[in-house]
Amino acid sequence: MGSVLDDRQIEQYLRDGFLVIEGFADQRSCDELKAAANQIVADFQPSGERTIFTTTEQERVSNGEFLSSGSGVWCFFEQEAFDEAGHLRVAKELSINKIGHAMHDLDATFEKFSYRPELAGVAADIGLGDAMALQSMYIFKQPLIGGEVACHQDGTFLYTDPLTVTGFWFAIEDATLENGCLWTKPGSHLTSLRKLFKRAGDSDADGTIFEELDPAPLPSPSELVPLEVPAGTMVILNGLLPHWSDINRSPTSRHAYSLHCISAAADYPEWNWLRRSPDMPLRSLAEVAGVAA
Repeated sequence: MGSVLDDRQIEQYLRDGFLVIEGFADQRSCDELKAAANQIVADFQPSGERTIFTTTEQERVSNGEFLSSGSGVWCFFEQEAFDEAGHLRVAKELSINKIGHAMHDLDATFEKFSYRPELAGVAADIGLGDAMALQSMYIFKQPLIGGEVACHQDGTFLYTDPLTVTGFWFAIEDATLENGCLWTKPGSHLTSLRKLFKRAGDSDADGTIFEELDPAPLPSPSELVPLEVPAGTMVILNGLLPHWSDINRSPTSRHAYSLHCISAAADYPEWNWLRRSPDMPLRSLAEVAGVAA
């Protein structure tokens, strides 16, 4: 297919490590994805583990539900969802942090949104013509209790050799300073990978560990700039780009959808936390979308 991005946009992405494209998804597509996510939550029956998702203490979510979710669809609770007695503070639909991590292959609405020809074209334009869809997340950033996402690099959690992971982040609702928009530092992808988040052994029961590669700190929030964007915006994120989002203490949610892709030519080590079952191989953005990359 022909190019989707122009030369100026490609140059900007290579320079800054991210690119903001407003109006990439229309309102109807956003509404359909939001409705599908809400239905998944409505149908979700928590287990006894009731897994909480937090990025400040990754080891807290390295249980069976988390480590097996690469081939499934699971709901993870906000860190502040439960009171001291273990009861939900608010209704279930207002307590879920995110859904992950294979909706793009297991849910028809998410599949339609993810494998669109325009996205395959964008991936090719930035040098990822053989993009394979690895992981999807629907992030709620719930009103009043939406948790902080600590400053991180996606390459820490979805490593390939060479590093190719690229995030395609979609604002399903308006993202503002008040409800926890993304923040980043232009050009900060021109740096080293700081850590690896790895399985500690072959079994899910072995949990996970962080391996430090470079002790240099990531940028602090005071060094970052906000990306306030309207619903329908897509933000492309280089795998080395540090990015962060604050807690949401506002009465307004900030729904977003994130799809991470890797190159088919890159090596994806077995020690990555996210694994796919043998009967669920990764699929090509371009091939599923029915376009020539």
